[in-house]
Amino acid sequence: MQAINTNASRYDALTILLHWLIALLVVEQWIGAQTIDLFPKGDLRVDARSVHIVLGASLGVLLVLRLFWRGTFGRQLPGVGNGLIRLLAKIVHWALYLAVSAQVILGLSLAWLRGDSLFGLYTIPSFDPGNKALAESLFGVHASIGWLIVALVLVHALAALVHQGVWRDGVLDRMRFSTR
Repeated sequence: MQAINTNASRYDALTILLHWLIALLVVEQWIGAQTIDLFPKGDLRVDARSVHIVLGASLGVLLVLRLFWRGTFGRQLPGVGNGLIRLLAKIVHWALYLAVSAQVILGLSLAWLRGDSLFGLYTIPSFDPGNKALAESLFGVHASIGWLIVALVLVHALAALVHQGVWRDGVLDRMRFSTR
């Protein structure tokens, strides 16, 4: 585990890159989930769901990499604000990690349960294709966690904006790419 570098003003480039790639994928996945059923049944809907599944799996890989990097070689910066603010920040970050992890696992489980087709080229072996009740239950939990992630992302983004615009403590600058 790397010691906290109190002289650093921003996270390392890989931490920043992984943060923003994960943020982008979370937004994309939510938009994709809201629009899949707008596609007509058939190849277009299969392709839309395939994109959702593949990018969801990619999100899972990036999240594992992010957590590994954070726990080993990633630059650690001290918390900002009083003890309560630091505790709330830690809770929101870990809640996001947990919710996104659960979402990826549930999404992949749902694809496996149904035996989804990926772009009409490969069919995921179906665990229990006739179990509509289980599929509907998993889908409901998957959708609920999606809304939980939206709420957590909004809290996270609002906190970053408060740090930047009200407290002016430079927290948002820590996650910006360096121009030097």
